[in-house]
Amino acid sequence: MTQPHHAAPLPCPLWRRLTALVYDLLAVMAIVMVVGLLCQLATGGQVVATGARTTIAWWYQPLQGLVVGAYFVVSWLRGGQTLGMRPWHIRVVGADGGKVAPGQALRRVVVAALPLLLLGLAPWLGLRGAVWAVLIGWALWFAPALVDARRRALHDIAAGTELRRIG
Repeated sequence: MTQPHHAAPLPCPLWRRLTALVYDLLAVMAIVMVVGLLCQLATGGQVVATGARTTIAWWYQPLQGLVVGAYFVVSWLRGGQTLGMRPWHIRVVGADGGKVAPGQALRRVVVAALPLLLLGLAPWLGLRGAVWAVLIGWALWFAPALVDARRRALHDIAAGTELRRIG
């Protein structure tokens, strides 16, 4: 009796990864809105103060970053997929094809978020220029996936992870 031939898991193409990311952007927007509402309710509407100059509570943006980061880390640890990855049948795995370890998930989300630091250039480049800098940064982060045999982006390389097609 012959054993069935199982094809090796296929790496995820960049277009599929980016499409899943667009889906995840919708989930992230919902998360940010809910956290914003809860913060406004908890502070009596004092998170953002308007007047001669608009100010945001010092803790609000770090909190939003932590919550959004937690969405990705928990999703990758619980099943290797975010909401956006499910319809596109892709999963984050370790380099050995196994589950992602907590340290890998944390490293992956931190490295993926690093281009957001370029928003700090806004005082010199203006908001539009800083947003473009972030987008260019992310383009450079994903560029290795175009040439890497396993289609890994920079944050995958740094974390020792990769995306694979499933099902």
